[in-house]
Amino acid sequence: MAFDFKMIQQTYRAFPDRINAARKLLQHPLTLTEKILYGHLFDESGNQQYQRGIDYVDFKPDRVAMQDATAQMALLQFMQAGKSKAAVPSTVHCDHLIQAKSGALEDLKTALSTNQEVYDFLGSVSNKYGIGFWKPGAGIIHQVILENYAFPGGMMIGTDSHTVNAGGLGMVAIGVGGADAVDVMAGMPWELKFPKLIGVKLIGKLNGWASAKDVILKVAGILTVKGGTGKIVEYFGEGAESISCTGKGTICNMGAEIGATTSLFGYDKKMRDYLVGTDRADVAEEADKVAEYLTGDPEVYATPEKYFDEVIEIDLSTLEPYINGPFSPDKAWPISEFAKAVKENDYPQKLEVGLIGSCTNSSYEDITRAASVAVQAKEKHLKVKSEYTVTPGSELVRYTIERDGLIKTFEEIGGVVL
Repeated sequence: MAFDFKMIQQTYRAFPDRINAARKLLQHPLTLTEKILYGHLFDESGNQQYQRGIDYVDFKPDRVAMQDATAQMALLQFMQAGKSKAAVPSTVHCDHLIQAKSGALEDLKTALSTNQEVYDFLGSVSNKYGIGFWKPGAGIIHQVILENYAFPGGMMIGTDSHTVNAGGLGMVAIGVGGADAVDVMAGMPWELKFPKLIGVKLIGKLNGWASAKDVILKVAGILTVKGGTGKIVEYFGEGAESISCTGKGTICNMGAEIGATTSLFGYDKKMRDYLVGTDRADVAEEADKVAEYLTGDPEVYATPEKYFDEVIEIDLSTLEPYINGPFSPDKAWPISEFAKAVKENDYPQKLEVGLIGSCTNSSYEDITRAASVAVQAKEKHLKVKSEYTVTPGSELVRYTIERDGLIKTFEEIGGVVL
């Protein structure tokens, strides 16, 4: 039940007719966001236009994900629904109750001891109702979803604000409360105010030490922590196609920090490569058949100001690495201006802790960039002066970086792997 290839096939089979019907109804070219939203209406007759930012609409998501802290109440409620199994593919991920403190093995041992009753409950209920169960230590929910379940053109909800990470694989993925998850698992409609749309056009190509993270850090500086509220951010352009799938995930993940309902990219070669690389070539083949429906219409991207409520353009070629903060994620400073900002604003000057990985930057790509710096530090016989931790996003990433000697590299200059 947890991974349902047949569900993906059915979604893609119905997609062309639903999107063509929506295009006829709206009488204009469609953004990718509109294609997915109109393609997942609970009322499949699809004969009503919805006003952005005004109308409340019932949707039918393809899947549900829950993290262990919020899954407890959600599953208790679902048990009262009188269902023999979840109506859509659903998963539980035991990651939030592991407290990062001493290192991976010790922290996991403590979590198993402290939360055993919770894990037993979640595991047994999942087993009873056909829900996928990811035990403690298997990885962070968002990286696991990207590696195993996300698919272009899909719609999912998750009981965590960073569910939006799956937009890196072209999904409308939205963070919700546990009660919303129960509704969908019970086969009921899920309600959302039809969002407004922000288009972010990316031109050029990242270079030097600028990374995908810097794209969203710059966007946060432009939109502020409230600028995305009630809106979906859709990225497009030649620059978008040059960013890796996990880089796209990082950008979408941090859309939560600007209050966005979610963020997403259209299906492209980088996504296809990622699907193949994570043993989902069959999903890539199905996506290829309906590829034109898994991105916005060409007319939309040619004249975005006609189809989005707001448009931002960023030239990746000139984008510097950014530092955001302190105190708020929308205080965005290009690295060349940060020293000046620290002095003028009397910001704290000491870096006290560095975090590599986590749910936002936990891919192999992210960690190899940091490892490159660690290797140079080791060659110069340097040790870190602040605390720093490394958190691989999944067991797959942890295994791969250990295989390639990167964990040892981090530890040799004073890092702690969580």
